[in-house]
Amino acid sequence: MRLDTTTPMMTARSLRKAKPEVQRARLSLRAGRVGVSASVKVTPSGLLSIGALVSGVLLSTAVLVRVSTREAKREPQRDPDVPRLT
Repeated sequence: MRLDTTTPMMTARSLRKAKPEVQRARLSLRAGRVGVSASVKVTPSGLLSIGALVSGVLLSTAVLVRVSTREAKREPQRDPDVPRLT
């Protein structure tokens, strides 16, 4: 087995100097005389953070919807001392 010595080795110092690739997006909307423009720059680690936040929000929303619909389907608690009207 032979090592390829033509490519430089990545050292800790060179890794610190390396800039992460930045993802860019731009949006322009126009409706009549009103217009909106927005732009964003995000690193790969920022994209992972955004994904984690969005998945956390969606999971918590799903849990809240499940609990609220389960509670709505359950019969309300009756006081055993109060007679039923039917």
